[in-house]
Amino acid sequence: MASDRKKLRPDEVLDLWVSRLIVWALILVILFPILAIITASLQKGAAFNTGALLPSPELFTLDNYRDLLTKTKFTTWIFNTFWMGTAIGVVQIALTITASYAFARLKFWGKKNGIRTLMILQMMPSFVSLAAIQFVAYKLHMANLFGYFIFTAGAGAWSIWLMKGYIDGIPRDLDEAAKVDGCTDWEVFIKIILPLSYPMMAVLFLFSFIGTFSEFIMASALLKQQNQYILLQGLRTFTANAFSTNWGRLSAAVVLASVPLAILWAFGQRYVTSGLTRGAVKG
Repeated sequence: MASDRKKLRPDEVLDLWVSRLIVWALILVILFPILAIITASLQKGAAFNTGALLPSPELFTLDNYRDLLTKTKFTTWIFNTFWMGTAIGVVQIALTITASYAFARLKFWGKKNGIRTLMILQMMPSFVSLAAIQFVAYKLHMANLFGYFIFTAGAGAWSIWLMKGYIDGIPRDLDEAAKVDGCTDWEVFIKIILPLSYPMMAVLFLFSFIGTFSEFIMASALLKQQNQYILLQGLRTFTANAFSTNWGRLSAAVVLASVPLAILWAFGQRYVTSGLTRGAVKG
């Protein structure tokens, strides 16, 4: 009942409102660049000259979106990014879940230090090996989307470590009960570990998919034709030089590319929460 609620002291009320103001201020700071990009995409001209968070009625236009879809290869870049992100995510999940199961449940020589070695190797910046990868790609005539897929679809040590922690949180009693019923290690993996690991698999797929949208270095080294560009490469073409950028088209492209990612993140958010929290129980 309302009469049974505890009445806040003046200092508690003050703390509550200060906390709210801080949260609102942080929300405005986060929303400011988003609103600025949306405003720029709806304004005439190629310069980023908007002085307000809302589009000016005098300068309002949809020409940037129309030109983006009709005068550039934006749809091709989005298509390339989507199917590459999906393919890379699926392969990385397949490699990650099998490797993680081996490290979490199986016994083999080198298991103790194997994942630590992977983590140490993963600490090396990716651009260190870029020259060697580019050399091999051109020698094997793989400087294309297929080559990009081959060179980026490997499982990462960080993903294996995270998935291993998640599998460690699954009770071993389930494995032992299945083996008593005659299941092999592979059957335990397929029938028990795999179905219970869907939340973490969804998390890693989401991270891998979004990572494809933000990848630029490897793509720039391997993809040289515009019809094979992925999104970030395509957005780079709107910048002619250090002093000339078509901000209208660039802003429109960013807005359109962000919509599917926002929808995907909204649907996958519950998997991120459950997957990461459970995976942090054991490591």
